[in-house]
Amino acid sequence: MALDTSDRRGLCQQLQQQLRSSIQQGRLPAGTALPPTRTLARDLGVARSVVVDAYEQLEADGYVAGRQGSGTRVLATARQEADRPRSADAPIHTVRLLGGLPDPALFPRAEWLRHYRAALGALPNDELAYPGPLGALQLRDALTNYLGRVRGVVVSPNRMLVSTGLTQAIVLLCRALRRRGVEAIAVEDPCFGLHREAISNTGLRVVPVPVDDAGLDVARLADLDVDAVLVAPAHSYPTGAVLSAERRAALVEWAQARDGLVIEDDYDAEFRYDRAPIGALQGLAPERVAYAGCVSKTLTPALRLGWMALPRWLIGDVVREKLFDDMGTSLLEQVALARFIDAGALGRHLRRVRPIYRRRRDAVLESLAVALPGAQPKGIAAGLHVYVELPAWCDESALIEAANAKGLLIGGGRGAWSDPFSPPALVLGYGAINEQAIRNGVAVLGSIYERLARGS
Repeated sequence: MALDTSDRRGLCQQLQQQLRSSIQQGRLPAGTALPPTRTLARDLGVARSVVVDAYEQLEADGYVAGRQGSGTRVLATARQEADRPRSADAPIHTVRLLGGLPDPALFPRAEWLRHYRAALGALPNDELAYPGPLGALQLRDALTNYLGRVRGVVVSPNRMLVSTGLTQAIVLLCRALRRRGVEAIAVEDPCFGLHREAISNTGLRVVPVPVDDAGLDVARLADLDVDAVLVAPAHSYPTGAVLSAERRAALVEWAQARDGLVIEDDYDAEFRYDRAPIGALQGLAPERVAYAGCVSKTLTPALRLGWMALPRWLIGDVVREKLFDDMGTSLLEQVALARFIDAGALGRHLRRVRPIYRRRRDAVLESLAVALPGAQPKGIAAGLHVYVELPAWCDESALIEAANAKGLLIGGGRGAWSDPFSPPALVLGYGAINEQAIRNGVAVLGSIYERLARGS
């Protein structure tokens, strides 16, 4: 038994989970005496309170019972599995390898709460009103400084708008463009399917443009009747392609010649593991690129906070759309995030979690190499997910359905493409679970993959 001090789930939670698994799998059978709290704490190199709290939680859950003088023992009523090693074919507890979500246990609760309380305490009574469509000036100032320093975004606070998440930012932009007479927008193919549907719901015609290993095929835009394009140049979803330097320049040239708009989706560019982060495209042409980001990957999607750095000619139109959409994003979370950024807490958080996510990325790649021969992982240098191209013989739907039946929740690539007859692929998110759970899940996936390969 070993505890990972870098794992932000907390030492107590790790110990609980390891002991619970040992009891469930029969490695600690009924009647087994657990080590005294002082002894186990000394062996693990942790405070005694960590072990005490873990034992108390297991007792509350019905796994153990403690009695003065006889220590803590495993209860006979605790669920025991067969006394044999778990094989890859055996059912497992639900493992979620979905999307590209961050680990909720890594959210810096204590520091966030401290800044939230401080922000609320410092907020004058007369500012506890409707926040306004642009957003809190404190946050727009903080974002202007942070994004300029870290992502190379060129903007001033009066051209920064705070949105309720990144999807709202895209929808507001598309509605504003439609009011200006724009009829069609190009999107990456494949892309995040929800964004494609959200854009279509604004009344714009969505035109798919292929993505290859160098990103969006910008040359295709010249033959299309579109006045805007949505692109994730730093890390295209889901393939992970990075827009090449030549295509970045060509995209800016297209926007300037067309008087068009590039919407830059910068959803997870700060999670890069094997190379320096790619700078924002917006810095090359601030009047032709609307830059959009959010905290859903860096902190948590529970905070519905996003932002846009807008061209001067578009800011008024987007403000109008925001006003009629929700009159402004929640003020208290905005001022808390402003303090969080200004205090350097966001930077510290990212420095802390990057190595954790990198280890999880490595675990999924190592496991895939063994479990899915012939499959090709892509987009592995950044983000919280990996795109896995499957061999042509593999039935994507059958693989996913069989995995789900075994408690392994995974997503396919089909929904990201405009063509329903797309090549088979998986989109595996590795951010929200630990390395052992990743290995267990991919092992189960591998057993299903092997059966499909045999045609059985």
